[in-house]
Amino acid sequence: MFRHDMSAFDGSLPAHDGTFRSDRLEAALAGAGWAAYLLHCGPYPAGLAFVRGVGGPARVMNSFFVARGVRGTGAGLSAAREVVARHPGRWEIPFQDANTVAVRFWRRVAAEVAGDAWTEERRPVPGRPDLPPDVWISFTGGGTGAGVRRPAPPASPASP
Repeated sequence: MFRHDMSAFDGSLPAHDGTFRSDRLEAALAGAGWAAYLLHCGPYPAGLAFVRGVGGPARVMNSFFVARGVRGTGAGLSAAREVVARHPGRWEIPFQDANTVAVRFWRRVAAEVAGDAWTEERRPVPGRPDLPPDVWISFTGGGTGAGVRRPAPPASPASP
């Protein structure tokens, strides 16, 4: 579902068998320095978050997806704050400028976690000169006492 949603911004299509690429999923589940989260709304899976660079100088929110049925409920914001809280330190979060919902969402996350202490820049998409640059938000956050609130229902991440 995540790759399907992103196809609106990068023009990707599924493979002949109807699936989208799975390299990020495989890396997040088995790669060193990765953390994968399945987001829940009650007993139901409602999204995912893949973090790379865990233990490194910067954690990168490699993928973040919330099912359309819970978008706008605060579930994604709660889940994003919880994932950041689990990995204190420097964060970088890329997204596409054309994805106006993501632009508002990640700016809100950065402001709630880091106050005014966050930056935003545009960087080329590696290997995709045909695409406009990604927007990258950077801040330091996570851990207790860092202004991070614990998630409230309806969603919270659960480790796989």
